[in-house]
Amino acid sequence: MTSTHPEKEDCPWVIAVVDHPQRTDSPAYTRSRALMQSLVATTKDWVLSSDQYQDHHGGSVWVKDAAGWLCLQLPLGIEWSAQFCADPAKVDLLRQYAGRVVAAFPQTLPGYESFGYHDGQSLLSTPITDANGIAAWTDSIFNASYPLPAASHTGMLPQAAGYHHYPKPIVDIDHFRFGDFKLFVTDSAGLPAVVVPVSPRGSGDGRVRLLAAHVDSAYFRKLASPPAPVPGPSGEAAHAESVAAPPAGQPGDGDQPDVLPADDPLAQQAFAAQ
Repeated sequence: MTSTHPEKEDCPWVIAVVDHPQRTDSPAYTRSRALMQSLVATTKDWVLSSDQYQDHHGGSVWVKDAAGWLCLQLPLGIEWSAQFCADPAKVDLLRQYAGRVVAAFPQTLPGYESFGYHDGQSLLSTPITDANGIAAWTDSIFNASYPLPAASHTGMLPQAAGYHHYPKPIVDIDHFRFGDFKLFVTDSAGLPAVVVPVSPRGSGDGRVRLLAAHVDSAYFRKLASPPAPVPGPSGEAAHAESVAAPPAGQPGDGDQPDVLPADDPLAQQAFAAQ
């Protein structure tokens, strides 16, 4: 990769993450959760393995082939708190999609039945036309059945990065990285950043590429867009410096400002265990 482009939000915002408001678990949800726990217990190659799981309403469907159970993700997941704005016609498209996936794995529904879950066929064959249908789908094995360790579900840095708090493309890296590479690092002020190597393992290249940084970190300027030209006193274009030069010992600009040298504190943190 020889060039990058910044991505940022021009309008800062705060998300209120619903911490599962007090409610009684629906019978459908209880059945779905029990099935998910049974299925993930049989899946020894589950890539998000843990000794305990929370069920993420991530829009997943469990299917069975000759080798055992697989957990696949559908295009959309419906959080419990989001169901009340859901369009039945759009949710029904998810039902149809899941039905096609399950039909390709004919052992799936009998497999559900063997674990005492008898909702599968009815859910897949009943069109979703109202709020009750959406509720049934939301708490079903076809939506509320993505097993995640607690930290991967709702964790926050610096302890963990959960899907409810951080962009999925970055959280995913944490699950396939080398165990001795530190993805989430902190600057001298303790603010979080995300880095990845720029070269293959064993190359001897200790540089890292900065993917994300806290907006208050000195490293953030490496990801910010270059300032736009503005008219100078003579009418000619001049650059408006939006940030001051970093103090000594702080990250500075280069040809690729998002690439940090091997002696940068973030790079040293990232490779410290290697």
